[in-house]
Amino acid sequence: MAEERVNRKLAAILAADVVGYSRLMGADEEGTLAALKQHRQTVFDPAVAAHNGRVVKLIGDGTIVEFGSVVEAVHCALAVQRSNGLIPDEALRQPKIVLRIGINLGDVIIEGDDIYGDGVNIAARLEPLAEPGGICVSSIVNESIGNRIDVRFRDAGEITVKNIDRPIRVWKWHPGATPELAKAAERPLPTVASASIAILPFTNMSGDPEQEYFSDGISEDIITDLSKIAGLTVIARNSSFAYKGRSVDIRTVGNELGVQSVLEGSIRRAGNRVRITAQLIDAGNGAHLWADRYDRDLTDIFAVQDDVTQRIVEALKITLSPAEKRRLADSETRNVAAYDCVLRGREFMLGKEKNLATFQQAVKYFNEALEHDPNYSVAYACLGFGYMFDYQNRWSEDPDKSLAIAKEYARRAIEKDPNEPLARCVSALAASYEKDLDRAKAEIDVALKLNPSLALAHNLRGTIHTFSGQPLEAIPEIEQAMRIDPAMSAQFLHFLGLAYLLAEKYETAAVLLRQRIVMVPNTDFTRAILASALGHLGEIDDARRVWAELMEINPKYSFFAHVGRQPFERKEDVERMADGLRKAGVLS
Repeated sequence: MAEERVNRKLAAILAADVVGYSRLMGADEEGTLAALKQHRQTVFDPAVAAHNGRVVKLIGDGTIVEFGSVVEAVHCALAVQRSNGLIPDEALRQPKIVLRIGINLGDVIIEGDDIYGDGVNIAARLEPLAEPGGICVSSIVNESIGNRIDVRFRDAGEITVKNIDRPIRVWKWHPGATPELAKAAERPLPTVASASIAILPFTNMSGDPEQEYFSDGISEDIITDLSKIAGLTVIARNSSFAYKGRSVDIRTVGNELGVQSVLEGSIRRAGNRVRITAQLIDAGNGAHLWADRYDRDLTDIFAVQDDVTQRIVEALKITLSPAEKRRLADSETRNVAAYDCVLRGREFMLGKEKNLATFQQAVKYFNEALEHDPNYSVAYACLGFGYMFDYQNRWSEDPDKSLAIAKEYARRAIEKDPNEPLARCVSALAASYEKDLDRAKAEIDVALKLNPSLALAHNLRGTIHTFSGQPLEAIPEIEQAMRIDPAMSAQFLHFLGLAYLLAEKYETAAVLLRQRIVMVPNTDFTRAILASALGHLGEIDDARRVWAELMEINPKYSFFAHVGRQPFERKEDVERMADGLRKAGVLS
């Protein structure tokens, strides 16, 4: 029997518990339960929602919450512990609820809606160490948050905790510890984050599996249109399409993707007719916010997409700027044949299998699209993206030529439509590989102005900051990419780990890079960076083991040759990586 694959991921875990709960229950059981319920409804749950957390389990007075970002986890904890003045006056007669909170960043095992592993266990062990009303975090959490919060944790030394085979350095904070928190109770709880949505892949009801590309393409274009709105966080295709073909509870989707609303629907295409149903659902309570059905000629497909987008904007009560209205009104093409070719080509380019054959099929369809509409900017941009894939993955006989080809297609796409964000990303990618980071940054800035929810662009901006010697500026950008597109975390973790290493936050870098290797076992460069981080931490045996794995995967690997192909602007950044490898004794 094949061994079942364990589903793991990196997560920030918050463990909270009520101080003196047994004593409170013994003195006033009914009042304590009422006060706990009040605290959860008024303070705890709103703070979790505001910071994109997911309550994993409630155990009596205890709570385990999962976050995709360690900064969000700490901000949530601070919001809760600063909230004493927010309980309504009528609750003051009830017992006072005071929490201890522990936070850890680590590897967790996912099983259904539950999570397990050291990441959870350590958070649970840290919680009792916090002072009443305070927070206790692991060293990796303190290192990861850096200067991105408005408080400082104090070093509380190393401790040994049950069932963990290594000492853990802990850091503590309490609202009475520093003068800046004297008025903490007056600070309002943060409001729920800006509107957020996931668009599930529309179900193909045509009875023809070959029409799958069409229903997927419509879904993706709605994602693209909504992503142009600055006040709306839109989950990327890779992550929302992970639910394709699955029967899921919308509230579960909302929790897993951290969104407030979900769009689902179906498409039936028959000849020149198309029927589309769509419904927007509140992910919190499952209520329908809007629903409609469209029976149209295929030539009306663009008008249907425009109407669906507008209805979602209205239902979510989003106010569009004049520029956003113009971008949503702009039409890439009104040629259905050209549009159909782009949808077919994208299905090959973005599918699970990526190789020379799928690259060639994608290119064929994009070129056919341009035969139907020579001014179709998206088709040029997609061609550029395809050739960047070839350059990066070395599929064709002469992949080095693909960089220049990609650059030219991006230029043509921008010439046809300066407001095409994918073309800007392709242009930025090409500029990065040509080591022209100023041009790359300028192109990415334009891309994100046009499409604030483009995960690829956020990650590119982050990596450009890293290569430019600004790793601390890179971190929030890459984390935002992971927030928008969790399914691409395997790729983003590499760049996030590299940023932390160059910021000299070696423990955090090591955790992130280990997680990347779990998700992508045959990576060589990630292992080189991990070995460097471990060398800086003095974990020499582990560093050498990782390096041995790298050489087994790629016996011809050369660190300096590999790094030489990367656009690092500062010699000291390359030297920092090399120095860690020298400390580990794997680089002379």
